[in-house]
Amino acid sequence: MYFGSNIKFMRKRLNRTQDDVAQTLEIKRSTLSGYENGIAQPGMDTLIRFSNYFNIAIDTLIKINLQKLPESQLRQIERGFDVYLKGTHLRILATTIGKDNEENIELVSEKAKAGYTSGFADPEYISILPTFRLPFLSKQKKYRTFQISGDSMLPIPHRSWVTGVFVQDWLTVRDKDACIVLTVEDGIVFKVVENRIKSENKLILHSLNPLYEPFDLMVKEIREIWQFVHYISPTIPENPTAENYHLVETIKQLKQDVRAIQTHLNF
Repeated sequence: MYFGSNIKFMRKRLNRTQDDVAQTLEIKRSTLSGYENGIAQPGMDTLIRFSNYFNIAIDTLIKINLQKLPESQLRQIERGFDVYLKGTHLRILATTIGKDNEENIELVSEKAKAGYTSGFADPEYISILPTFRLPFLSKQKKYRTFQISGDSMLPIPHRSWVTGVFVQDWLTVRDKDACIVLTVEDGIVFKVVENRIKSENKLILHSLNPLYEPFDLMVKEIREIWQFVHYISPTIPENPTAENYHLVETIKQLKQDVRAIQTHLNF
């Protein structure tokens, strides 16, 4: 349980004294001190008072070590976004902090992708990733940059560096948003999202390249979502020509014909 350390941490974060909090909650200062030091345990009525006072869910106050959360997540909680209040699971994000106590942007290269799939929640793994800063991005949000591969998101070129902002509440992802999604089976994928989480408990992922068919991704297969912010590439995107579009349509038609043949042969 983290209740004692959490209320002490939040009290100091709000620049409140023990007398201030005790008076507001109508308890003795010595009782509050006992809670903070783990000597005394609060009853349910008292837990509700603390939850209302800090605007943090009881589950969060008890189960989550708030001191270990990155600043971006603490700010979300302070703004009233506490996922336990919505009946979902808090997604703990491992991150790195610079000497100025500001969050870095970690770089996940093509070579680092395999390790990231298993180490994304491990602070030790995240700490060894290269980092950088982009001064034009908000300090109130958490960003990470991933190197993409392949041609499924053309005209964004192969080996581009794509930066995304961390999405805590997946229900806020809008249709047609481009996102970097960490999946259980396929690792890191960069796609345009169709959000069916609320109705069907899944995302439908689309490629910008029409040669690739969309596919479903169930919520249980998702580990992280980062909403697209920008990309960096040394390659200038190619300008599609009418001939290219004709070729794409021809290939799509051929694929449909093959499926029709396969379906016919199965009967």
